[in-house]
Formats: sequence, structure tokens, C-alpha cells
Amino acid sequence: MLAVIWGSPLVEVMRRLRLGKQIRLEGPQSHQAKMGTPAMGGVLIIIAVVLITVVVNIVQLVKRLDIAESVVIPLGVLVAYAILGGIDDYQGFRQRPGVGMLARYKIIYQVGIAVGAAAILYIFVNKGQGLVAVPTVRVLLTMGWIYIPIAAFIITGTANAVNFTDGLDGLAGIISATAFAAYGIIAFMQDQQFLLVFCFIMVGACFAFLWFNAHPAQMFMGDVGSQAIGGALGVVALMTNQWLILPIIALIPVVTTISVMLQVASSQLSRRYLGRDIRPFRMSPLHNHFVLLGWSETQIVQRWWLIGISAAMIGIALALI
Repeated sequence: MLAVIWGSPLVEVMRRLRLGKQIRLEGPQSHQAKMGTPAMGGVLIIIAVVLITVVVNIVQLVKRLDIAESVVIPLGVLVAYAILGGIDDYQGFRQRPGVGMLARYKIIYQVGIAVGAAAILYIFVNKGQGLVAVPTVRVLLTMGWIYIPIAAFIITGTANAVNFTDGLDGLAGIISATAFAAYGIIAFMQDQQFLLVFCFIMVGACFAFLWFNAHPAQMFMGDVGSQAIGGALGVVALMTNQWLILPIIALIPVVTTISVMLQVASSQLSRRYLGRDIRPFRMSPLHNHFVLLGWSETQIVQRWWLIGISAAMIGIALALI
């Protein structure tokens, strides 16, 4: 409710600062009408989550410092990726219109944040064991130090996966809210009260953002939101030790990322070895392929959400066994 109240003034501030979306010419023609729409709406989510999480947990955190990491780690990753995404968005408005931060620099910063978070999880949460839950196996398995690079890959990959998914009005927000709700239920089953609260604060903030991002969108999430949400989701999955089922719970972002990788790899390999450009999709990410097939944005978002809900339910079921 607080985020919805702040939303309208935020839209006006972004318009006055001319923080509008730059649409690439190679994108779907239907997206050209979105040019200039305020595109750092993820700030709405970040501010709401940080303030409410701190207010809700401040007394408990002071009294029980031993469980402070349950909130501090995902919140820290959320803020770190939000800052990185905000810089990326700003450069896309002012320095490199429509492009933003160079990919090679962005991935270095992303990996740096992820490695730091993975090391903290390994040392303070997993107590140097590197734990993983496997469906049907009744005990947690120990991985050792190999957990750190795997965890860093998960955090970085999830941050970029949600970023790729942020391409249609309402898509990234509703898919992210569904994934956090699923992990909130898993945290409840594990009696991780702090993590449970964090997950559902994220759900509420995503819903508030969707109030303004529903088609036709008044604001877009931008990297400041999508990278932060994805990174936090990866951390939450790791903190529940149920990260093996993350590709199922976050099925839409994972498939979206795979579509981008297939498109790029197919194009480059076919030009090198066959002398012509062969691509499996009309355009990537995957949702753009269906836009060009004639599906409306509302159809795609609703159908992707149905798939996302079904996948989240399967993921929860796997966590139970």
C-alpha cells in the first residue's frame, strides 16, 4: 500500500528528470510506442523492501544478532545489484542511449557482488559446509568449497535471467512475485521466519509495482529493479538450500535466458561455418518471438504467468519430498 501511494509521485519525478525508456530500433515495432516511458520504476520496489524489512525486523535483529544474516544477506545483495542496475540505467539515458553500461564491465561487477555474497553464505550460513537439498534425499548434502563458485553462478545467472525477462508490461514483476511466494512457502516449512517475511515483503512490493506496470505501463522496472530482484531471488534459494529446484520455480526466466543464448550461438556459428545467419527464433528473448507471431502482450504475460505458477507449485512439491 505504501509503494502504491509513492508510485504516482515517482512516475512524475522520473518524467521531469527525463528518465525515459530508450527503445532499440531492432526491437518489435509495437514497442516503439513505449519510447519515453519512465524506466527506473524498480526504485519503487527497492525502497519499499528496504524500509519495510528494516522496520519489521529491527527489534528482532538487535536482540538476536546470530540470525541477522537471514535478512542482511538478501537485503545487501538487493541493494548492491540495485546500485549497479541504477548506474546501468542512468548510462543508458545519458551516456550510451539505449545501451547502458558495457557488458564486459557489468558482468565483472555482477560476479564480484555474487562471489562476495557466496563466500558470506558459505562461511556464516553454511558454516563452511556448502549445503544442498536434493529432492527425495532426507538429509542435506555437503559440497565443500565448490559451493562458492556454484552459488556465485546462481546469483549472477538469476540476476541476468530476471533482467532478460523484463521485456513486456507486467511480465518480470508477476513472475518474480510468484517465485518469491514459492520460496516464502519453503522458508515457512523450514521455520525460517526472517526469510519468510523478506520473501513476502518482496511479493507485496512487486504487486505494488505491477499496479503501475500493468499494460499499458506507466513505468518500467529497469535494471535497477530486475538485476536486484534476480540477485535477491538467487540468495533466497541458496539460503533455503533448495537451489536445485530454482530452475523449476524460476522456469520462465531460465527459459528466457536459454532462448537468448541459443539465438546468439546459432547466429554466430551458422555465419562462421555455413556462411548464412540461421536463428531459431524470430527475435529473442523468447517473449519477443511470440510478439512477432501476433500474440498480444496481455496474452503472453498471462500465459507465462500460468506456466510460472504451475512451475512454482511443482517446485514446492519437490521441496516437500
